[in-house]
Amino acid sequence: MNHFHRRNVFAALTAYAVRRPYRTRRVEPKSARVERAPTVPVAKTIAAFLLIVALHLIVAPRVAGAQRGDRALNIGANNVGLSIGDSREWTGVRLNFRDHRLRRVTGINATIWEPRQGGHGDVTGLALGVPLAGGRRVRGVQVGVGIEAVENLSGIGVGVLGMGAGERINGIYAAGLGAGTGGELSGIIVAGLGAGAGGDARGIIVGGAGAGVGGSIRGLVVGGLGAGAAGDVRGIAVGGLGVGAGGEVRGVMAGGLGVGGAGDMTGIFVAGAGIGSGGIIRGLSIAGLGVGGAGVRGIAVAGLGVGGETLTGLMVAAGTVRVIDGGTFRGVGVSAMNYIQGSQHGLTIGIVNYTRQLHGVQLGLVNIARANPPGRRVLPLINWGGR
Repeated sequence: MNHFHRRNVFAALTAYAVRRPYRTRRVEPKSARVERAPTVPVAKTIAAFLLIVALHLIVAPRVAGAQRGDRALNIGANNVGLSIGDSREWTGVRLNFRDHRLRRVTGINATIWEPRQGGHGDVTGLALGVPLAGGRRVRGVQVGVGIEAVENLSGIGVGVLGMGAGERINGIYAAGLGAGTGGELSGIIVAGLGAGAGGDARGIIVGGAGAGVGGSIRGLVVGGLGAGAAGDVRGIAVGGLGVGAGGEVRGVMAGGLGVGGAGDMTGIFVAGAGIGSGGIIRGLSIAGLGVGGAGVRGIAVAGLGVGGETLTGLMVAAGTVRVIDGGTFRGVGVSAMNYIQGSQHGLTIGIVNYTRQLHGVQLGLVNIARANPPGRRVLPLINWGGR
């Protein structure tokens, strides 16, 4: 409807509304006049006025939307109100099947399918996916079967199947199957199968099967099968089978089978089978089979053995406590066989105790100190050495 045609329509309606509602009648004597309420003409006037207002609210925005190139039915003014279709910028309620060229929405954006490539826009407010919703930067609350963001997701979101962001997640998100981001995470992600972040993470990541971070994590990571980080871990990591870190660990790690780190590990570590580190383990370590690293400091308890180049503290194992060639033992070692291929500073208790240099005491059935004087190199029950 062009501007000239609209003016003619409004002029005709206005002329009809304001014309005299009474026809010219013969003047009757005052005594013969009967007062009648002009209900029908007044009702017509009100109806005409309302029609003019309705046309202004509906037709004018539609024409404005067509002039902007919107492929939508827009009810409102100045891009505010209700938009049904593929509008580009809107504030209020926007309903669309699939976004093709969205720029921004502030308010409620409900879609049926994910945006086409290049059609992602910024959504601030409530994003509803029936079933799928998405955008470039999505802020606020997101709910749907699937939710995606090319760049950032921030706020609170629930995806029946999955959700993800290409660059960053900041907030609280839960998904029935998978959830994650290719970049950084700051907040909470919980998923029925897998959850993770490609970059660093600060917060909580929980996956029914697996959970992990491609960078470092500060917080909590839990995986039904496996959990870990390619970088450092500062916090708590728990995995049904295994837990690992590609860097250093400070905190608590627990795994049904194994716990490990490529760098130093400081904290509390518990594993059904083994605990291992490419660096030094400090703190409390408890494993069903073995504990080992370049060094172990603190308390280590294992069903089979504890070993390293340097052992400092209390080492308890059913099988053996071992220091490799040229290493050092400082503290107390209790096992069936304490095998120190270096120097011992402290006490060892076992069936067989062996060390090359003894600077302490050995208690056991057979006690061997290779560097002791000839009469005390092999003794039963007890052996000792000096500084």
